[in-house]
Amino acid sequence: MIVGKLQGVSDTLFIPLAARIFVSKKFPEYFFDEKALSLEKYIPSMQKSSSEYYSLASAARYYNLDLMVKAFINKNGKSNIVYLGAGFETAYYRLNEQIAIFYEIDLPDIIAIRRIMLGEQTNERLIGGDMFDMEWSKQIDRSIPTLLVASGVFQYFKEDKIVKFINDIKNSFSNVELIFDATNKAGIKYANKYVRKTGNSDALMYFYIDDSIEFAKKTETKLIEERVFFTDARKILAKRARLYTRIAMRVVDNKKRAVLLHVRIN
Repeated sequence: MIVGKLQGVSDTLFIPLAARIFVSKKFPEYFFDEKALSLEKYIPSMQKSSSEYYSLASAARYYNLDLMVKAFINKNGKSNIVYLGAGFETAYYRLNEQIAIFYEIDLPDIIAIRRIMLGEQTNERLIGGDMFDMEWSKQIDRSIPTLLVASGVFQYFKEDKIVKFINDIKNSFSNVELIFDATNKAGIKYANKYVRKTGNSDALMYFYIDDSIEFAKKTETKLIEERVFFTDARKILAKRARLYTRIAMRVVDNKKRAVLLHVRIN
């Protein structure tokens, strides 16, 4: 099966997958994604090379998200874990949690490709559609706790659209939390510089957060946690990573250029 070229933002689907493969091979003691490794044959050749730092930054996001999702399941038991803009996310296989129901939401053409590449497992549901129109929420049991996860998604949209989306979630769910990653204004500048290097200038980023507390106030949500990316990576990898990578990880954490935000919406 040959996956056709995906244009614009969709083409960025391969970047995090390639990063998970890179880190799984080079730093398996920190992050290992067996399912991602099995998908390497699908990645366009131009996406297979990336800097060590950017690959680790992507893997660190998933490393921390996995810990946060596990904590949610341990706390709530039977629950929904919903990956928004899921792309080729392989968390279902990494987490191996049978008590929760996993949902992957993305545009229909992407879900169609995902279905071929990854299939659909027993406690997993694939839903094709626009995450912003909320039609997908009608296919979810909203009587149990729900965790929404948006990884590498919000940055591609303007702030007003993200704020409206959070309000729409508030109107659709009664017991829901949201975890998403965000960069500050300086981080967006560096991220866009990297995206341009990949040749995909159609996928520039816009949304950023300089103050997590203020954003929680703006959206009338409760900020549960703000987590930097590299706390564990810097300990586990120590001097194994290149000097530039180690410096970049320290700077990004200290300046909070990239964080994960966990908020309670309802």
